[in-house]
Amino acid sequence: MAIKIALVTGASRGIGAATAVKLAQQGCDVVVNYLSRAEAAHAIVRQIESLGRHAIAVQADVSDYAQVHQMIETTVRELGGLQILVNNAGYSSHAGIEQLSLDEWRRMIAVTLDGAFYCAKLAVPHLRAAGWGRIINICSLRALTGSAHSPHYATAKAGLIGLTKSLALELGPYNITVNAVAPGYTDTEMNRKSLAERGDQIRASIPLKRIATPEEIAAVIAFLCSEEAGYITGETIGVTGGLYMR
Repeated sequence: MAIKIALVTGASRGIGAATAVKLAQQGCDVVVNYLSRAEAAHAIVRQIESLGRHAIAVQADVSDYAQVHQMIETTVRELGGLQILVNNAGYSSHAGIEQLSLDEWRRMIAVTLDGAFYCAKLAVPHLRAAGWGRIINICSLRALTGSAHSPHYATAKAGLIGLTKSLALELGPYNITVNAVAPGYTDTEMNRKSLAERGDQIRASIPLKRIATPEEIAAVIAFLCSEEAGYITGETIGVTGGLYMR
C-alpha cells in the first residue's frame, strides 16, 4: 500500500500533536503545522521520525490564505503529495455577547472556520489527483450544545459541521470522505484552567466520570483517516464520554 501523506494543522500540542503521532504509527508521513511553538513542533517531528516515518514542521497561520497556500505547496514539494488533511488548528477565548469584541469574533472565525476552508480548498486538488482522500474537521461538543460564555467559539465550531457536510456531498464522487470529530472535555492546555478551577464538577457531569486524553481523540481521528472508514462521510462523531446525552 502506498504511503499516505497527512497534514495536521495546529499539531505542536494537544489533540493535534497526538493525531500527528497516531497517523505516523499507522504508516503516514506527516506535516506538523504550527503557529508559534517551533520547538514543540520539531519535537513532534523527531518523535515521528523515531517511528520510521518522514515528517516536517511547517509554520503557517491558517487564517492567512497566502500562508496556507505556501504550506500546501511545501507539503507536496517535500513529501510528494497529500491525501489526508486534519483541520485541527483552533483558537480559544471566553466572553459573553456584551463583552465580546469584534476583533475576538473575527479572529475566532478567521482561525477556526476560514482556516479550515482555506486548507480544504487548497488541499482538494491534490486529494483528487491522488484518487483518494480524507478530510477531518475538529469541532467541539460546543458546536452541538452552544456555549453560554463563548458564542464565537460555538458558532465557529458549528460552522465546521456545515462545511463538513457540504464537502462530503461534493467530494464523495472523488473517493474523498469528509467527517468532523467533536471532542468533549480533553486534557489539553486549552482546558487546563477550567479543569483546575472546576475539574471535580466537570468530571461529575460526564457519564464516564473522567476527562479524555488527547490520544483517545486522536484514535478516532486516525480511524476516520483509514481505509476501514471508507464508507463514513458527512458525519460528526462525538467523543465526549457520554456528556452530550445529558
